[in-house]
Amino acid sequence: MFRTNVGGIDRMLRIVVGLALLAGFFLDTDASWRWAYLIGIVPLFTGLFGTCPAYSLLGLNTCPMKKG
Repeated sequence: MFRTNVGGIDRMLRIVVGLALLAGFFLDTDASWRWAYLIGIVPLFTGLFGTCPAYSLLGLNTCPMKKG
């Protein structure tokens, strides 16, 4: 369905940031802003699957194997 458009370093950063945000969801005790950490699902999934819908819309590609 989607083409791979997220490269190696980009993928790793997305996964690390996504996991860090989700860890914040479970570790933060302030109930008023706790839900905001769930935004970490987006970079985690885009990193794991190697595709970013926003990159597709903008015509970007950081995957060296898929350029051209």
